[in-house]
Formats: sequence, C-alpha cells, structure tokens
Amino acid sequence: MKAAPLSRQQQVLLKCAPISEELINDRSMRAAVFRAKGTDEFANQQGFDRALAALVQTIPIPSEVPEWFEGLAAAAPKWGWKKAIRNPAVGAVGIAFLVIAGVFIFQFIDHLRDFPGIGSARKLLAAASSTRSVLLEPVSADAGTLGDLFFMKHQLQHYDVPPEFADFRAIGWRVFDDEDGRRVAQIWIVEKKIQLFLFPAEKDPKTGAVREFSGWRYVEQEGWAGAVRERNGVCFMAVLRGQGKDLAPYVSKPKE
Repeated sequence: MKAAPLSRQQQVLLKCAPISEELINDRSMRAAVFRAKGTDEFANQQGFDRALAALVQTIPIPSEVPEWFEGLAAAAPKWGWKKAIRNPAVGAVGIAFLVIAGVFIFQFIDHLRDFPGIGSARKLLAAASSTRSVLLEPVSADAGTLGDLFFMKHQLQHYDVPPEFADFRAIGWRVFDDEDGRRVAQIWIVEKKIQLFLFPAEKDPKTGAVREFSGWRYVEQEGWAGAVRERNGVCFMAVLRGQGKDLAPYVSKPKE
C-alpha cells in the first residue's frame, strides 16, 4: 500500500510509536498513527517492535539483580539535619531566606517611623538637594520674621518658623507650588546651609481633616536629612546635607 504523505513531525512520531494504540494519549501521535496505518513500512516497524518485545519478555532476570537493588537502597546514606546544613544547596537556600526575611524586617521597621506627609517631605528633600541659594529672593533678616511676609504677600496662614530656628539669619526665600499644586515656602539660613520648608499638612481623603502628629519626625534620603513637625495644619521641615543626628541638637532643646 502506498504510504500517506506525512509531515516531518509525524514521521518522527511514528518512529517512536507504541505497539498498542491503547497506550497512545497524545493527539499528534494518534493522528500520525492513523494516517500511517495499513502501510507496509509502518506494518514492518510494528512487526519488528512486537517481535523484539516478545524476545525481551523471554529473557530471565538473574536473581542477583533484585538483591543488588535492595543492597543499593540500604546502602544509601541517610540525611540528618547536620549533613543537610553542610550541603551547599541547602545552605544557599537558607541564606536566601534569611536575606528575604531581613529585607522584610528592615522595611517593617522603616515604616514604623512613617508619619503623615512623609511623601511630601521626601519630595522636598529632593528639591533641597537641587536648590542653590542664588535662585532664591535675597533677604537679610531673622528666619522667624518671614512668617509675616508669607502672609502679607502670599496669604499663607500659619507659615511660621518655630522657635528652634526663628533666630537664625536668613539669606534667601521663595514660595512655589509643588507637584500637587500646594503652596510651599522655602527659606535658606546661614547656619550650616540649612533649608527650611513650610507646606500644608496631609489631610484625610474622606473627611478632609488634617492628619496631625506630635513631636519631631526624621526623614532621610540620598545623603540628605530632614526634621519635620506639624502645627495648625502646616508642616515645618528643616533640611541639611547629612543625617538626622545632625539636626537633633537643633530640635532637642526648643528655644523659648
């Protein structure tokens, strides 16, 4: 009988086709066998495979083979916890789990220090790192006196510098809108080139109430640090290049 035209894939499948069609579970294999059924070439292949299978069935299994496998299974070393720890693969997996756990713990502890408005504070840290004093309006006055200027010129209420920084000499100021369109006041003082920011406190999106928090909170980012506090719906932040501990002396003992 003339062989049906088969694709290259079907020809490959036929070469490893099982003897019985009942053992075929693959759809592609079943289709290839169906197309080749009845051809002399496939019939010869099936006849050879059946003869070979029958020959294999007649070969006796030496009695030593089962005993050899049983001995091999018994001789296999048992893994204790000490040996498992010394295994490089187990050790690598354990180290990976420890690193992942450490990252989660670090992030959890870091979030414990979050406060309402920390997102805005971090954005202003980035703004402080790119600001130069020459870009601000020049001024020569105590930082504490600029609250009246902000109110009279920009109608910004409660934009008052707290006593801890009120007596430091200011050399520049400006008022600008942040990414959310909120008014931000910025002051540059001589003391360690500290920059002061005053911006609206975060509000509850449902009630519109100010999300208050007490005391000074610290935020650090890319070599810059800020100390933030909230009062009367306005956040004040002092920023410098360094760490939070560099700002601690200024806020630990408020000036009267």
